[in-house]
Parts: sequence; structure tokens; C-alpha cells
Amino acid sequence: MTLRSLPSPPALHRVVALVQPPQSTFTLACAAEVFADHGPAIPARYSFEVCTEYPGPVRTRAGYDLLVSAGLDALERADTVLVPGWQQASDTEIPPAVVAGISRAHQRGARIVGICSGAFVLAAAGLLDGRRAATHWAQAAELSGRFPRVHVDPAVLYVDHGDVATSAGSAAGVDLCLHLVRADQGAAYAMRIARQMVMPPHREGCQLQYAELPTSGPVPDSLAPLLEWASGRLDQPISVAEMAARSQVSPRTLTRRFTEQLGISPGRWLLDRRLAATRALLEETDLPVETIAHRVGLSSAVNLRRRFHEALRTTPAAYRRAFRVDRAG
Repeated sequence: MTLRSLPSPPALHRVVALVQPPQSTFTLACAAEVFADHGPAIPARYSFEVCTEYPGPVRTRAGYDLLVSAGLDALERADTVLVPGWQQASDTEIPPAVVAGISRAHQRGARIVGICSGAFVLAAAGLLDGRRAATHWAQAAELSGRFPRVHVDPAVLYVDHGDVATSAGSAAGVDLCLHLVRADQGAAYAMRIARQMVMPPHREGCQLQYAELPTSGPVPDSLAPLLEWASGRLDQPISVAEMAARSQVSPRTLTRRFTEQLGISPGRWLLDRRLAATRALLEETDLPVETIAHRVGLSSAVNLRRRFHEALRTTPAAYRRAFRVDRAG
């Protein structure tokens, strides 16, 4: 009898977080919650490690020290290098050894990610020159002034160029990290992590929602109740007029609110939700495309394929082959 060898489990994607004193514990925890071990409930696809320029105790802003044993050489074995904030970005030069380590990792092919003020480190390494980037809204002007070749977008939650990615303030790091998991492993796997974190797999809007409001003037009405209502009815035809009537405003007013609060139109938001549901069903089920089209409100397989290709530049069948993978767990 011939014994078949079992396939080797897929290699873990190595994420290395680069920290420095005084480190923000929340920003680091946001990344760790996404990329670290989630226990038996979710199969491991990533390994997570922390390094620093000078190994040893690293002071935090929370009043305690982190004991970090790995130095900058850890960047040499990373698939993704993540900078979870850089608290001294505004008043000190980024250490040359850190810049060199980040640059070498990028040249080797590692993905470099800056959360919040971590964008300053990427900018110092020249990785954002001529590129759009995000950082905390309160630091956007400073980043732009200090690195004029960087196109700082103060509104977005994150920007992903594939090899380099940046996010807005601390919690937006979760949005970016979940987005990266979605790109690496598919929407269903990212959704499993988001559910365990009790987080939406994709948060709507831009960070200008969270910037300091003017001292006078009306505060825009929240779209949250409408979004929740529409998200629960993706299998049904929903028009902008119906959404406006639900919110007791005119279609024009609703469109303005969507643009102000989410940065997109109502129709675009609804299509994005339908496509997200499509991706999850392609990954998690063997349902025919025609059935999926009706479940997500895209009416027919022909319409689904057209919309899917316009958004993702691939077909539902090719997407299913890429992400409908039977892995251990």
C-alpha cells in the first residue's frame, strides 16, 4: 500500500511591528489583535513579532514598559513591516538605523505599513514620495509640511499602494489591518477576525467624521440607522429615493450626507455592500453565481459578473478559485 504524504500547511505570513519609546499601547494592540494568534477558533495565517532599535525595556505611554528582545535584524525576516505610531515624529529626526532597516526591507520586497504617525517613518525612508498617504487628521498638515513630496490626504481612513500602506489615527489601523487581511486571505477570513474582535469588517466613511467640529453650526445627522437598515436588505431592490424616504429627506440631501460623511454616493455604497456579500459567498459556499446574484440583490449572473469585473478586475469564478481554498481548520 502506498502512503500519501499530507500537504504541508501554508507558510505563515510574518508581520513584524517596529516600536520605539514612548510607544502607544493601543496602536500596537490594534495590529496585534488582527495579526496575532486567535486561538483554535480561527486557523493561523500570520505570525506576529515586535522589534525595536535597542532591545530591552521600551517605555510606553500607558505607564509601563514592554520587554522587547528583538532588534532591527527582525525586519530582515518580515513579510510585512508595521510601524504602529511614532510618538516622537514631530520633534525629532527618525533614527538613521530605523530608516535604513525600513528601506532594506522594502527593497527586499516586504510590505511596509504605517499606522497613524507611523507614516512619518515611511516618509523619512522616501517610500511615500509622489504618493498619496494617510495619517491622523491632526498631524496631516505637519506631515505635508515636513515631507512636501508626499500627497497627504487628511480625509481617508487608509491608503494602500500594495507595497506601502498608511492609515489615519489609531483605530483606523484596525481598518487598514483588516483590509490587508482581506487582500491576503479573502473577505471571509477577514470577517472571521472582525467578528471575534466585535468589529465591522469594513468601517464606513472617512476620518473627517472624527476631526474636531467647529464650535458653531449644525452637526450632520448620522447615517448609521439607514446603513443598518439597508445592509439587512441586500437581497431586495433598494433605490436612492427609497433610502431618502426612509431618512425623511430628499434624494439630493441624502446624496449630500453620503458625500460628507462617507465620501461616496448612496448607490456606490450599496453596490460596495453587495459586492462584499458576493465575495463572502464565493469564498464560503458552493452556490451558483446566479443564486448568489439574487441573494445579494444584483438580479442576474450577467449583472453580477459585469459589476464584479468592473470592481475587482477578475471574474467570480477566478476569485472563487483563488480564495475558496480548503485549509486546515
